Amino acid sequence: LHHVARSSSGRRTSARLPVCPPFVFSQSSAFFPPFLAPAALALSPTFGFAPTSHSTASATSRARPTPRARRPAVFVPRRCQSTSPVTMVAENFDAVLEGKYPAKNHAKRTVELIRKEIPDASGLLYLEARHTKLLEDNDSPEPFRQRRFFYYLTGSNLADSFFTFDIQTSKSTLFIPPVEPDEVIWSGLPVTAEQALAQYDVDEVKFTNDVNSVLSSYASANPNSTIFAIEGQISDHIKISDFQNKNLSVLKKSIEVARVVKDEYEVAIIRKANYVSALAHKAVIEKSRTAKNEQELLATFLATCIENGAAEMAYHPILAAGEAAATLHYVHNNRTLENKTNLLIDAGAEWNNYASDITRTFPLNGKFTPESRAIYDIVLKMQEDTMALIKAGASWDDIHVVAHKVAIDGLLSIGVLKGDKQEILDSRTSSAFFPHGLGHHLGLDTHDTGGNPNPKDKDILFRYLRLRGTLPAGSVVTVEPGVYFCRFIIEPYLKDPKHSKFIDTDVLDKYWSVGGVRIEDNVFVTEAGYENLTTAVKKAEDVEAIALA
Repeated sequence: LHHVARSSSGRRTSARLPVCPPFVFSQSSAFFPPFLAPAALALSPTFGFAPTSHSTASATSRARPTPRARRPAVFVPRRCQSTSPVTMVAENFDAVLEGKYPAKNHAKRTVELIRKEIPDASGLLYLEARHTKLLEDNDSPEPFRQRRFFYYLTGSNLADSFFTFDIQTSKSTLFIPPVEPDEVIWSGLPVTAEQALAQYDVDEVKFTNDVNSVLSSYASANPNSTIFAIEGQISDHIKISDFQNKNLSVLKKSIEVARVVKDEYEVAIIRKANYVSALAHKAVIEKSRTAKNEQELLATFLATCIENGAAEMAYHPILAAGEAAATLHYVHNNRTLENKTNLLIDAGAEWNNYASDITRTFPLNGKFTPESRAIYDIVLKMQEDTMALIKAGASWDDIHVVAHKVAIDGLLSIGVLKGDKQEILDSRTSSAFFPHGLGHHLGLDTHDTGGNPNPKDKDILFRYLRLRGTLPAGSVVTVEPGVYFCRFIIEPYLKDPKHSKFIDTDVLDKYWSVGGVRIEDNVFVTEAGYENLTTAVKKAEDVEAIALA
């Protein structure tokens, strides 16, 4: 059985699917959670993984409407065993990324969500890019990071820009800075309107000095319309007072929900970020044979990412040697490697503003000690068993509990814990060794939107979960179990009889030098299960082989 589809460039591709009936034949359900159900979205053909058609209008003429393309059907195989390869979403990520970022589809998706709350919504969506700002007491600009809400609807990384989207006509307009002769002397020519129109998925490009006149003209021609913007992200000189109706709350909420479900292009970006990060993780393990301190390994990771086109990191990398690995968000990255057992590296490159988030733990001398290997095997089983439960509709709370159960079984088997495993779980003693949540949404932010965490939860087992509720198909989540030996966290448990009766301190003393082990992958959720987007090695034997090579 073959599935024939078209890539983003229009080329026909054919991929063999496993012969494992029955198949689910779906045009919609594979990529939408309940709150974005296709029925609720009236099966809008602009959703899903269809190639995007783009206007060829000039920057000074009114753009022609974007043709509405039929979204191709998607074969979704049920869980089965097969030797045939399964077609994966955006597996050939470089081919997918030859196209434009599908910003206009994202704007339409956002409008659909706004209309679920305000059925008769009409008017303009209005967003601003991050503005150039100087460092305090300095004449150099702050490092630039584009506003994620703006990028989601434009695909543009240009600073000091503006954007409007007409809800009624679906016309999108990007306003970019005009040429400033004084700036050209220092920074060169900026992007032109023609270049911006060719590069971004918008219908028209104007200059920023046109924004107020465009807004005023629209408000005058559409007196009952509403301008939808984000509170605190409207420049003082922008005049929205001409609009009779202003809504500064629903746009942000709607984009946050829309961002949870990724389209093919977004998955391709995350795959690319993971690909580059995996190269860098491997390079760090190789460099550890000669490195003297954590900072050298940090330099190796950064250099490898930059050499492969990823100059930005998704977050501040963590390279923690020895007992420092017990600190979840360790920041020093400059301590010696001498007499340290393992190194935990939590680091991910960013690609086109989308994050990867990968953690690996490896032995600095090339071979895990018996204690380190025991903990590594426990954590790997935690990840494998929880990943096996991932599919659309699965409860993340329940999967998180499974991670704790596997941790308890493992720690009982090596003697760190003692007693009845259900009593250990009920007492929450396992939180001393696995104190954080199993994972979170991933996308334009490392801790992406839509997770609905509850940091005030009275149950310590769930307080630090950044993702609550069920998993929607099309989302990308991290799966990052860990077991840690942090004195600051564990010692209070040892002083509390409620917990101390379950912990064997004599055995525990053998494991302090392990520090902590965490293994983290990035997973794309499907109706039938998941696809692992992370390719960095993690089998203990493979990790040791690289370290010893």
